[in-house]
Amino acid sequence: MQPTRTTRPQTALKFFLLALLVIGLDQLSKWAVHTYMQPGMPGEIPLIGHWLKLHYTLNPGMAFGVELPPPYGKILLSSFRLLAVGGLSWYIVKLCRERAAAGFIACMALILGGAVGNLVDSIFYGLLYKNAPFGSPTPWFHGQVIDMIYVDIYEGFLPQSWPLLGGKYVSLWPIFNIADSSIFIGVALILLNQSRFFQQEEASPQPASGTAEAPAAH
Repeated sequence: MQPTRTTRPQTALKFFLLALLVIGLDQLSKWAVHTYMQPGMPGEIPLIGHWLKLHYTLNPGMAFGVELPPPYGKILLSSFRLLAVGGLSWYIVKLCRERAAAGFIACMALILGGAVGNLVDSIFYGLLYKNAPFGSPTPWFHGQVIDMIYVDIYEGFLPQSWPLLGGKYVSLWPIFNIADSSIFIGVALILLNQSRFFQQEEASPQPASGTAEAPAAH
């Protein structure tokens, strides 16, 4: 599928400003959490009942805490994120030149802002906030991502009668940050608006099977 084109020219600057806004909000929230909150449950702040909280935690790897093997897995992950940011930036410029739908480009800007937000953590937080895991070869590129938004749908021990998982302590939702939210929103909006953001390929009409073609007139 090709992105839907419009007649209105697009300027890449406004979309990069949107990405910059996401980066600024993300980094400001992480600074505030690191400065004013205690890590873990002692510093937890309820926002809406017990299911929406602020909870300061560190994520050493990718989504859901998945890590690549040390000692250089973190450098590989940060390098991949850096390449992804470069690719997204190039793609946004390309979409603007092709006059793609502004909504689609804005979604890509949200994804770019979220990617840069977490990349800043990986590159600089090991030095700035000294949160690199113990034994890291260098604080650069080994910073841990700060997460704080906790949607606690269910947290506790499962019934002993449940097979395999019985008696285990579980939390159904991960803890995330503004950068993660921006990426999720960008991807979700693209999926929900495919008919608007992409041109639908029209299938060429085929003659009905078994129907003989009319003889050519002489």
